[in-house]
Amino acid sequence: MQLFAWSVSRRKSGANLRPAPKKYWRFLYTCAWITFLIDLATKSWAVSALSNREPVKIIGSFLQLTFIRNPGAAFSFGTGSTLLLSLFALVVIVAIAYVAPRIVDRNWALLLGLLLGGVLGNFSDRIFRSPGFFQGHVIDWIELPYWPIFNVADSAIVIAAGISIILSARNIAPVAPRDNRPDQPGA
Repeated sequence: MQLFAWSVSRRKSGANLRPAPKKYWRFLYTCAWITFLIDLATKSWAVSALSNREPVKIIGSFLQLTFIRNPGAAFSFGTGSTLLLSLFALVVIVAIAYVAPRIVDRNWALLLGLLLGGVLGNFSDRIFRSPGFFQGHVIDWIELPYWPIFNVADSAIVIAAGISIILSARNIAPVAPRDNRPDQPGA
């Protein structure tokens, strides 16, 4: 309501008003929620169908379903730093929540939704899975040759990174420039 009152007073003063950019925070959170739920469902399936079993070959040795509990990050990075990885995930989640209301581009909302959903998927494993709180192992189950075993959350994070490269190369801003924001005095 305050924004509306500000807009009316600016209009009466004859100031040049720009239309408010469309915000995509709902789309961002919807993408995150869908990504998280798909990751959670596929990990639950992997635990019940793939644990204590030899790898299942889908396309020969090119694509296999191999169940592991990963204590670190990709390429065996940080296997003893599960708590640090958990805290980093928490920082990423807070940062996305902070910037979400300012997103004015649908592609950036998709990117951040995929990233948030992926980070939440792996973060929830670190919180709730054994061996303990903030030290849980992430469930990974998709295997390609010459690549670490991964999951849906990892895929979402990698896809988000690819989209960010494309959007950055095309110089597409995720938020409106500071002087073009309708919530800034003097805009």
